[in-house]
Amino acid sequence: MARERQLSRRSGDGPSGRSGDGLSRRSLLGRTAAVAAGATALTATTAATASAATADVDVAIVGAGLAGLTAARDLVAAGRTVAVLEARDRVGGRVVGLPLANGGVTEGGGEFIGPTQDRIKALADSLGVATFATYNTGRNLLYKDGRKTPYATDGLLGAVPPIDAAGLANAAIVQATLDDLAKQIPVDAPWTAAKAAEWDRQTFETWLRANAVVPSAKFLLDVACTSIFSAEPRELSFLFVLFYIAAAGSASNPGTLERLTETANGAQELRFVGGSQLIPIRLAATLGDRVVLNAPVRAITRTGGNSYVVTADGVTVNARKVVVAVPPPLAARITYDPLLPASRDQLTQRLPMASVGKAIAIYDTPFWRADGLNGQVVSDTGVVSSTFDNSPPDGSYGALMGFIEADKARALDAASEAEVRTAVLKDYATYFGEKAASPSSFVLQRWNNEGYTRGGPVSIAAPGVLTQYGPALRRPVGGIHWAGTETSTYWTGFMDGAVRSGERVAREVLAVL
Repeated sequence: MARERQLSRRSGDGPSGRSGDGLSRRSLLGRTAAVAAGATALTATTAATASAATADVDVAIVGAGLAGLTAARDLVAAGRTVAVLEARDRVGGRVVGLPLANGGVTEGGGEFIGPTQDRIKALADSLGVATFATYNTGRNLLYKDGRKTPYATDGLLGAVPPIDAAGLANAAIVQATLDDLAKQIPVDAPWTAAKAAEWDRQTFETWLRANAVVPSAKFLLDVACTSIFSAEPRELSFLFVLFYIAAAGSASNPGTLERLTETANGAQELRFVGGSQLIPIRLAATLGDRVVLNAPVRAITRTGGNSYVVTADGVTVNARKVVVAVPPPLAARITYDPLLPASRDQLTQRLPMASVGKAIAIYDTPFWRADGLNGQVVSDTGVVSSTFDNSPPDGSYGALMGFIEADKARALDAASEAEVRTAVLKDYATYFGEKAASPSSFVLQRWNNEGYTRGGPVSIAAPGVLTQYGPALRRPVGGIHWAGTETSTYWTGFMDGAVRSGERVAREVLAVL
């Protein structure tokens, strides 16, 4: 497929033109067709060097993740011209498929959806990407204090590990309390909650120490925290945690902690046939040459007529409005002229990415299923403290996926892939037996070391951030508008939140064009 970067102004096009998008570049259609045919061409080769080119559009969009692509779809549907500038050689952002040696594909980033995540589901349906149930048949495993204990997935509180009765009772009280407090959080403005200042003065760790008083209950809540946020409780504002729980729902379904943590009836309930990156790939294909890869945006400059010049490597786009649809820390690395308001800049300085990696081991068969296990582990040791069965829907081969999160991820940032593999397979063998020590292949995605992400799955807020700087999160700056999962009111940090933010920012921009 053609990889050149070539843009041209079409006759009659301009900032207010409607006859085209002003871009002429390689199409993603061939790539999508190859994926559909089983080629799984989910990464691109390096683009050929091209001289700088310019184009005039209504809206320049920075980032071809789900947020940016969704915004582009809606703007184009409304008759507006767009250019989507993506730094990477692929679309999808924090959603990426990893090709396997056996010809399959597995998810290196966002992959699960569940109840009330209606916008990502609707998008997938519109693009012909089907879902299937995350493998959840059989027992989970708790590995704690050197002992493996299988347990059912349908206990009184869901798939709760079999800890002591006192810990279970304490954990149930803590969970109910968190859900009740989360109901007091306005998802569109958590900093306006009646007790926002009080809750934003403390970390989640401080609150847990005062409420999860039984050690085994504290263990469960710690694991829940790292599993949800890929961050330690000490790193998170308690207000941010309550907002995140509140956001795990919809206008008619209050968010709950259980919905965040569970597989059945929870955020990990479904996966996408062919991998989640099929969604942005197919969405980008509908946009054709409006999507420009290998084009990291370096500067956004307002001109005298309140339009903008967006400067990327090899590409300059003149636009009436700009949508920045990348994580806040990356948005902060763009040069803005004039400078952004201090409140916006200070916000982005205080929303770091969490720390996460995914390690997937491939086997000839999902052998753990024969042992009555569903591949899901909760552990107090090793580098991988939670795992999932990432096998394809037909079970034609086995895939064990483990999350490496928070402190454990950071401890391995400088390790070689071979060192990480050794540590991960040691954990898998501990959990699932010696068969797990010898996979046929192994793939690793370390988001901390991704140049255009630098962590994941989401930006996190420490104490004081939301109450002092939160109002700047979505507030436009002149003609610059903000999208991305961090800006969503529901399902912040998830693929659904990214889609929602793209839909919201498109409405916002259309209202002022």
